[in-house]
Amino acid sequence: MTVDIDKTGPEDTPPTPKAGPEAIKAIPVRHYGRYVSAVVAIALFVAIVYAFSQGKINWGAVPEYFFDQRILDGVGQTLILTVLSMAIGIIGGILLAVMRLSKNPVTSSIAWFYIWFFRGTPVLVQLVVWFNLGLVFEYINLGPFYRDEWSDFMTPLLTALLGLGLNEAAYMAEICRAGLLSVDEGQTEASHALGMSHGKTLRRIVIPQAMRVIVPPTGNEVINMLKTTSLVSVVQFSELFRQAQDIGQTSGAPVEMYFLAAAWYLVLTSILSVGQYYLERYYARGSSRSLPPTPLQKIKATVFSVRRPKGVAA
Repeated sequence: MTVDIDKTGPEDTPPTPKAGPEAIKAIPVRHYGRYVSAVVAIALFVAIVYAFSQGKINWGAVPEYFFDQRILDGVGQTLILTVLSMAIGIIGGILLAVMRLSKNPVTSSIAWFYIWFFRGTPVLVQLVVWFNLGLVFEYINLGPFYRDEWSDFMTPLLTALLGLGLNEAAYMAEICRAGLLSVDEGQTEASHALGMSHGKTLRRIVIPQAMRVIVPPTGNEVINMLKTTSLVSVVQFSELFRQAQDIGQTSGAPVEMYFLAAAWYLVLTSILSVGQYYLERYYARGSSRSLPPTPLQKIKATVFSVRRPKGVAA
């Protein structure tokens, strides 16, 4: 009599699959405070716009004179003055920063005194002092090269350049000094070990790395300089604000011309802000693994993310 033996054991029986954990349903937290603050901000904005629309302001004068030739001439003078003043400020700032970091106590003390004096006095005061230095120096005498009365020598343009440029040099000196100090000393020591001179080390090693720290505040200084040029109207220089004032007095719409000047300053500073963004992005290449997206790339990413159908992976 044969007996069939069942050779299958518990180990040969496939295990029954266990039920997995339930999918967690994430419920986003509702931030009601954000909605309230957004509504309040929109309401305030609408109230301000309504108040200005109901004021006794001839808004039609703004577009009428926006591209007036005198206004355009003032915009050109403002841009020229900004570029030249910043050039003086940047060159002077670099020299003062190097002098400030010098081990020579005389040069470092001179740089410290210059920065202390020009940062400690208002720009408007400096402009007026330069314009009235004829009370101290009746003549400007450069020997056989040039000699003239101070009132003829110190033109409104020269007064504006000296007042704005020399004052800016004091601020740029501290910005440049901070940028130079941000570079590790080992970089300088390594370049000196390779036989590079101090000047060549600054040009080839230190300054290119320091630019990443110097560029952002310098961009802010350029934008601030553009707005500060409005102060030179007190020394009779015909820039944007001065031209707007003159048109306002002759047209009988002084307040409207102030709004026009503000609109032009907004346009110019917006253009400079875009340039600053791309310049910062350029110098960030060696420090960031991936460059920040440009405004155009952000717009494209937003548009494509909205158009992407549901269920398609990003």
